[in-house]
Amino acid sequence: MTVLQIEAVRKTYPGVVALDHVDLTLEPGKIHILAGENGAGKSTLIKTLTGLVVPDEGAVLIEGRDALHDRTLFEKVAYVPQELNLFGPMTVAENMFMPFNRSGFGHLTVSRRAMEKAAAELIKRFGIHAKPGQFVNRISVPDQQLLQIARAACREEFKVLILDEPTSSLTANETEHLFRIIRTLRDDGCAIVFVSHKMEEIFALGDTVTVLRNGRSVGTYPMREMTEDQLIRLMSGSSVPLEEKFQPRVVATESDVILSVKDMSGPGFSDASFVLRRGEILGFAGLVGAGRSELMQTIFGYLRSTGGHAFLEGEEIPKGRTDRAVALGMVYLSEERKHHGIFPLLSVRENISLSVLDRMKRGGIISSARENEVVADTIRQFDVRTSSAGKKIAHLSGGNQQKAIIGRAMARRPRVLIFDEPTKGIDIGTKFQIYRIIQQLAEEGVGIILVSSEMTELQRCASRIITMYSGRITGSFDQATTDVNTLVGAIIGAPENRHVA
Repeated sequence: MTVLQIEAVRKTYPGVVALDHVDLTLEPGKIHILAGENGAGKSTLIKTLTGLVVPDEGAVLIEGRDALHDRTLFEKVAYVPQELNLFGPMTVAENMFMPFNRSGFGHLTVSRRAMEKAAAELIKRFGIHAKPGQFVNRISVPDQQLLQIARAACREEFKVLILDEPTSSLTANETEHLFRIIRTLRDDGCAIVFVSHKMEEIFALGDTVTVLRNGRSVGTYPMREMTEDQLIRLMSGSSVPLEEKFQPRVVATESDVILSVKDMSGPGFSDASFVLRRGEILGFAGLVGAGRSELMQTIFGYLRSTGGHAFLEGEEIPKGRTDRAVALGMVYLSEERKHHGIFPLLSVRENISLSVLDRMKRGGIISSARENEVVADTIRQFDVRTSSAGKKIAHLSGGNQQKAIIGRAMARRPRVLIFDEPTKGIDIGTKFQIYRIIQQLAEEGVGIILVSSEMTELQRCASRIITMYSGRITGSFDQATTDVNTLVGAIIGAPENRHVA
């Protein structure tokens, strides 16, 4: 039996064919992987499955009925977006069951006791570390991610669950716990659509996979008959595995120190000391909550330090002064691209040029010609795929947004560039483009700090890896001579693996 089917769906936007006669069939009790590079059409397809986008052509059938004419059928499709979409000042229970009228609590009055009792059962089932009456903005990001999934799965009418990069904020243990929940939902007869750029997750969970490329369906295949190399070829259209196209090299660093951090403490970490040399790619590894991002944000001045100092080429970076950090030559690229990276309502041109507008003034007026020149050079140099510089950056794929942000950062000619999870939610092909960009920047003498939760990413790019556990630095390792087990031991706090080089 088919629970959801789309037939020959086509959707176009000005200058772009987002979906070109795509077919998809979802069966109950199956986990269906949706794979493809950024810009392949996955987001538009998901919006079509959830009723947010009405196709120009084609049909959407839910349990054999035309959902485009009876839109109440889309209530059977539950969607969990990649980005957090919760109400922070409201409680866990309130977020769990909104809207109340669709969850059985929407009568003349809402029984808070009954709602919190029902929420407590789901909190236990999904392993959320929170209480029903706790405000959402007071719980951890991983628990917020699990809350979003619980909120979608608690709807009695849902037949299809769509999960878009659900593990991006989860630890390995939390991810395995989530996988057990997903498998249970599958065994209960739910049709699950799972979107991930992590190959290990795709092969661990998937029953079938549909591959999209350039808005078209390449095909649907049983996962048991698929290899990683085959899937990469189908996604990219390349006849050579992308792993072979990127040849990582340990960057030969110069002896001079460009950034020195001494005994720095702040929210979520303490007593951090390390140095970064010119042209070095320095990796930071650790579990979610280890304090890596907080350390970087404190060095940059976004968070206020409670002790210690940071020096950029001998000059101290004032505490809590991001403007001075930028003026001294430091740029920080946040992992939360949509919240802290792009300006979604502005164009690609505006997003790239706004960091260097002071250099484009002529007589107090911004030179449009100079701006267009800088933007065009950046788009070309960083291979930002967009139909025009005037297109809203929110309409670009995640990978192209990230490349535009990197281009904007480089327009400042920084001496130190901090990448915080630079390939989060980005397809494999674009990941390797970003790896090459990072490598090239280091070769040009920029000091690079790479914060990543992917050990393979750190091993490909970094020449030295610093590990953190529970807010403290536990080791500094030469990537070329250190095995994975030693690194993993240091990020989980195993005493025998602690080492400072």
